[in-house]
This record gives sequence, C-alpha cells and structure tokens, in this order.
Amino acid sequence: MEQIHKHTHAASEHEAKAVSDELAKLCILLPHWIEHNGEHAESFREWAEKVRGMGLEEVAQRIEEAVGYMAACNEALTAALKALEEG
Repeated sequence: MEQIHKHTHAASEHEAKAVSDELAKLCILLPHWIEHNGEHAESFREWAEKVRGMGLEEVAQRIEEAVGYMAACNEALTAALKALEEG
C-alpha cells in the first residue's frame, strides 16, 4: 500500500532558518574581521619601524612581509563579503 506524503518538513524549515542566521552572522563578522586585520597591520608597520631603528632589518622585513599577507587576507575577505552581498 502506497502512502502519500502530504506534510511539510519542519526540519527543513529549521535548517533554512539556521542557514539564514549563519549568513546574517557572517555579514557582521566579515567587516569586523577586515577592520580588525587592518588594525593589526598598522601595529605591524609600527613595530617594523621600531625594530628597524634597533638595527634589526631582517626582523623588520619579516614583519613587513606579514603586513603583505594581512593585506592579501583582507582582499580575500572583502571579495567574500562582496560575493555574499551579491547573493
């Protein structure tokens, strides 16, 4: 005997709400992460100058390298935010 399936799936509705909530959270987190990374990058630059003044050129260069990675990270996060906003 065949059964007819005529009810909605509450679990699917809950899953859709959970996804929606997570995306809303991500829309808040991405700009925060971008700003926070920018603050770190500025601090890194300041420290690179300080250690360069102490004669630690290689250390300064490595810190500046980290600044570059932070910029690349922010570019990726910015692209992710744009893609999220465009849907």
